[in-house]
Amino acid sequence: MDTEFTTNLDQVKDYQFTVSFDKEALGKLTMDEPAPIGTEKGPNASRVLASALGHCLTSSLIFCLQRSRISLNHITTNVHTTLARNDAGRWRIHGIKVDISADPLNEQDRERMKQCLEMFEDFCVVTQSVRKGINVEVAVKT
Repeated sequence: MDTEFTTNLDQVKDYQFTVSFDKEALGKLTMDEPAPIGTEKGPNASRVLASALGHCLTSSLIFCLQRSRISLNHITTNVHTTLARNDAGRWRIHGIKVDISADPLNEQDRERMKQCLEMFEDFCVVTQSVRKGINVEVAVKT
């Protein structure tokens, strides 16, 4: 696992950005804001954060299940994000609800899954970081 990485955002037009990563193999991502200020050419930051939480939690669960030698028929994750205005009237992510449906290949594995269900969240880097709050430093060069 990388302990440090860099992500670059390069403006295409208005609120649309091309996001590139420090590993070329990761490709690029287009991000944009929703209408009326953006053109929705890609997800906005709130959607990317919700996706990151869902992916991280699902991956953590899969990892635990694989280590426990529990195979899945299928796994799917839905992330429901709620936005609300704060006391200053600014939009903020008010809440995120992650629903994971994990269907074990063998019905007898449902009971064995309980140990993973009790611990997988603790191994999700993104979710635990968001829950604890992340120190963010901002510098603007002019």
